[in-house]
Amino acid sequence: MDNIAGKKSALSWAVNIAVLALVALWVFPTLGLLISSFRTGDQIASSGWWKSMLPTEQNLTLRTAGGDEAELIDGLYTVSGNLFAHEGVEQLEISAYGTSSRDVGAYAPGETVDMGDGEIIAVEANGDYVYSSEEEMSGRGQRVFVTAEVAPEFTLQNYDNMLFDPNNIEGMSKAFFNTLTVSIPATIIPILVAAFAAYALAWMDFPGRALLIAAIVGLLVVPLQLALIPLLKLHNEIGIGKGYLGVWLAHTGFGLPLAIYILRNYMVGLPRDIIENAKVDGATDFQIFTKIILPLSFPALASFAIFQFLWTWNDLLVAIVFLIDSSGETTVMTKQIIELLGTRGGNWEILATAAFVSIAVPLVVFFAMQKYLVRGLLAGSVK
Repeated sequence: MDNIAGKKSALSWAVNIAVLALVALWVFPTLGLLISSFRTGDQIASSGWWKSMLPTEQNLTLRTAGGDEAELIDGLYTVSGNLFAHEGVEQLEISAYGTSSRDVGAYAPGETVDMGDGEIIAVEANGDYVYSSEEEMSGRGQRVFVTAEVAPEFTLQNYDNMLFDPNNIEGMSKAFFNTLTVSIPATIIPILVAAFAAYALAWMDFPGRALLIAAIVGLLVVPLQLALIPLLKLHNEIGIGKGYLGVWLAHTGFGLPLAIYILRNYMVGLPRDIIENAKVDGATDFQIFTKIILPLSFPALASFAIFQFLWTWNDLLVAIVFLIDSSGETTVMTKQIIELLGTRGGNWEILATAAFVSIAVPLVVFFAMQKYLVRGLLAGSVK
């Protein structure tokens, strides 16, 4: 009775729940990265992205006026004013304050604090303060830690700094275009080569064809790490090491087995009558390939293009071995983000923006061509 029409089996519910869980595991981190890329560094550090629409409490470090502004009042050297105005920041509502980094919220607004050595301070909720000392003041003002509620804030400044600032010291803009320079040719070249090879293996009879197909299938399971050092030595010997041409050819070589396998499986499943009729009408193999096979094979071409572009865009290993030099002129985004982690590890807004920029282009490519993905991958799998 479990298979009665209109009633879902337990297995169907399990599959649906599993799919929803996988979608959530993919969507939520991406959404969080997108939201974080529009937030300031202080807000990222103080609350999670899921609280981005709510006011958050932040700890700020401010200072009173310096000793040169002190006045002698009732026998005490006194400075007064507003902490926010003195530091030139937006005025906020203070919920607590402290004079030590060990306890930044020790006192309530308006409470007078005896700091010892004849020094006292009182800070109001709006930031007004009075700081007094029995001894003459000198140097910088007293450091005050305040806890204040900050309204949600979103900004495009992170993206402006990453992509459009001509003085961008992070180099992310250059790395973005370097990655495009690597990914686009490294996607087009193997598709062109593999399309010709797949047609020959699918529709042309020649000695050793079966062995070539078996060799291509075998190459699918060979780790690319095995070929890195020999291939780099070859590139250095012929003078194309550490350059765009070298990394294009490396990506082409590593991507060809999968490309030929996918395209050959798709082409061999095309109707034989179309090919035979074209040959009877006098069409050459090249004409059949360009006028018939390629248009009909677009789903397979698109599915491989998605895989190859995602792989080359997100690649780090091949880029480090075959491309990146000491000058940094050809640094790609994956390498640049690693450098940001090392040099700007505390600037979460920079890291979040750089990371989302690095995945934005692959997301656009995937969603633009995803309707061809399943058709291209399943072609030739059933008869």
